[in-house]
This record gives sequence, structure tokens and C-alpha cells, in this order.
Amino acid sequence: MRKIISGKTSLVGLLGKPVQHSLSPVIHNAAFAEMGLNWCYLAFPCKTEALTIVLNALNAVDCRGLNITIPHKQTVAKTCNELSVLAQRLNAVNTLTPTTNGHWKGGNTDVEGFESPLKNLETAWTGRAALVIGCGGSAKAVIAGLENLNFKEITVVGRRIDAVNHFLEEVTKNPYRSQKDLKTTIHGCIDTDVELIDSLAKADLIINATPIGMNTNDSEKLISTEYPLGKEIWQHLKRETVLYDLVYNPRPTPWLTWGTKQGHQCIDGLEMLIQQGAASLRLWSGIKDIPISSMRKAANNALKN
Repeated sequence: MRKIISGKTSLVGLLGKPVQHSLSPVIHNAAFAEMGLNWCYLAFPCKTEALTIVLNALNAVDCRGLNITIPHKQTVAKTCNELSVLAQRLNAVNTLTPTTNGHWKGGNTDVEGFESPLKNLETAWTGRAALVIGCGGSAKAVIAGLENLNFKEITVVGRRIDAVNHFLEEVTKNPYRSQKDLKTTIHGCIDTDVELIDSLAKADLIINATPIGMNTNDSEKLISTEYPLGKEIWQHLKRETVLYDLVYNPRPTPWLTWGTKQGHQCIDGLEMLIQQGAASLRLWSGIKDIPISSMRKAANNALKN
């Protein structure tokens, strides 16, 4: 039965650019229906220069909560009056919850979402090596998740050495990093470095934390058929390496399609989206029991269509 929007319906949403491709409205509205919440989740395309105006306006109309995506995760952290410990550590926010004094509290559920599918694999990650492509807000959540899983070594790959160095500075010298986290060695390189081949060859897990390969559903853009780091470099992998693409649309991405054909175990970003969404919904609603199976079913149906 189609949901009826009324004057009592509460607003929840997603801010980013682009957002046309997002399945967040699909999974959250499915959860609201299952939970009997008279809420409606919408995706709002928002330019960086309009971000503060939009945040203030949504707070003024009693929006119950927001998710934040590319490219605003780090910018939003600076606008919040209050941040969770994890959001402070990452300097990146993907979840906003309204406060009683008319402001936003910033949180981050990306780490929980990222870890979930890795914990479900029959693999002991302690002491392993990982390679992370990208050095944005999502990559920070990935690094924190890898440290939680006790990886021994992490290589971060970017396109510009200044961006990589800045990222490493923020991550490794973060005062919120625990003594346990310090056991993980983190270093970086750019995508043209010769040593990148060696890092790829020894990696047990490789994560694409960039939008490369994403279908934005933007009429002005074609579906990307690119591979992260290009196509030729992937011949250097060992068969046991797990490939994890945070992109989930298209499903699978060109990179994961190739990986599956080569015999690699592949993970896309859909389960991360669902799990981080469920964690956000717990923060907004105060309800612990979230219908994750309904969210997953709705997402899979949307992707099929």
C-alpha cells in the first residue's frame, strides 16, 4: 500500500552531490514502513556553497535527521556544535541528529557499516595487509575500521602527494587514535609510484574508497566504466586478495566484475550502506531493533529495476 504523506509526516534526508543514484531513500522508507514510523526520507542535491543555508533551513523545519555523503562529510563536521568521539577522530560526519537547542550533532556510522561484511567472512584479519584507494572522508572511516580489525599494515593511495601527506598527517597524529590503533602501520603513495606494485602484490584486502565506477544517474554524465588505478595494474594481485568496492551502483561495478572473473572474493558497498543506514536510524529514532532484512530486500529490488 502506498504511504500517505500528511501534515504529521516527519522529514529525514540525505545531503550530497550527486545524490540521484542513492538508495538511501529506498532502504530508509522501507524501514519506516516496517517500523510504523510516519517519516519520509528524501535525497537533496546540495552544493557546498549552499550547505550551511540548507542545514539551517532543515533544522528550522524540525527535520528528524540527515545523512551526509560526498563531498560534504568533512565540511559538515566543521558546522556542528557537537560531535561524537568517532566523528571527532575521523573529522568526518555522515549522520546528523538535531539537538534540543536547535543545532546539529554530528556522528559517523560509516565505520560500523564498513566492518560488517568483513566480520561475516571466514577470514582472520589480524596481522594482514590492506590497501586503500582514496583519501577522503570515506577513507578515514575505512582506516578506522581496519584498525579495529587489527590489520598490521595499511597503504593509502592517492593521485596527489600533497593530498596523501595531508591525509596521513590527519590520521596518524589524531589524538583520538588509541594505543591499540598505533599497532597498525599506515603509509601512503601516489598512483604513479613504482612501489605501488609491491603493495598491491602483498595486499590481503583492497578497498576502493573513491567514486570511480559509480553510476550517478545524471543525464549529463555517462556511466563510468573506469577501474580504480586503471585497468592494467590489477594483473599483479594474488588470487587470495579480497576486493571491496564502496560503490554499489552499478552492482557489480566494472572493477568487481573483473575481480569475480579472476576468482577474487568481492564485496560491494551495498551492505555497508544498509548497515550504516540502520545505525543512523537507531540514532534518530532511539529504536534499537531495525528491520535490516526489509532494507536489504528493498535495495535489491531497486537495483534489479
